[in-house]
Amino acid sequence: MDPAAADAFSEALMDAGAQSVSLETAGERMRLEALAPAQADGDALVREAAHALGLAAPIFRTGRVEDEDWVRRSQSQFGPIRVSDALWIVPSWHEPPAQAATVVRLDPGLAFGTGSHVSTRLILQRLEPLLRGGAAQPRVLDYGCGSGILAIVAARLGAGEIAAVDIDPQALEATSANAAANGVQLAVCAPESLPEEGYDVVLANILAGPLIALEPLLAARTRPGGRILLSGILETQAAAVVQAYSADFVVSVTATDEGWALVEGRRR
Repeated sequence: MDPAAADAFSEALMDAGAQSVSLETAGERMRLEALAPAQADGDALVREAAHALGLAAPIFRTGRVEDEDWVRRSQSQFGPIRVSDALWIVPSWHEPPAQAATVVRLDPGLAFGTGSHVSTRLILQRLEPLLRGGAAQPRVLDYGCGSGILAIVAARLGAGEIAAVDIDPQALEATSANAAANGVQLAVCAPESLPEEGYDVVLANILAGPLIALEPLLAARTRPGGRILLSGILETQAAAVVQAYSADFVVSVTATDEGWALVEGRRR
């Protein structure tokens, strides 16, 4: 598949239960390799990912990888990631670069979110100037937190109260562990336990379809004048997301990279 579709499919595979996904260039196409628990149904995982994107399932095959090989192969995909001159995301099995002023330690575990994906970097690169050095301590909601990377970075950049929400119990476990490793306080919970309160900054790095469906909920959680940053959106899907949020937000595409878009809005 083409690179943009491959990126979208890799994220959908993670949402469907894959533990990691790697991409390799094969001419003008991309080859994906996903690692999943031994008990997982590979056919069902691929079908679920394809259904989430509205695509036909690609040709694929499955095989078994021994546990020791899985750990080594999974960790080898992730190294220190530079978000800016000051901010680095560093996996727990790496040493931070000497020039890193702000380091976020991260172990993705079984949850999506290492900072390596373009959709995550788009939010991180916008989040840093939005939060760093501000006099106020804004309340932040990370909806669909995965590994907790966005919520933890927000905490390190000076945010106040921070809620991290996900429907996946493994994501909540990974977020709690990563928050503890970084010495930050987060309110980690499932969506049904989220208080009906407003937030100054709402973050959601999911997929275009779920983001459109979540508009009423996310709008209700964003205070008047508050900001919302939405990612996990292909450039070809950005107009539909902007339209879905335009009734409640002054909203536009504010950044694009490698076929992905960041949609940003201010609550009316």
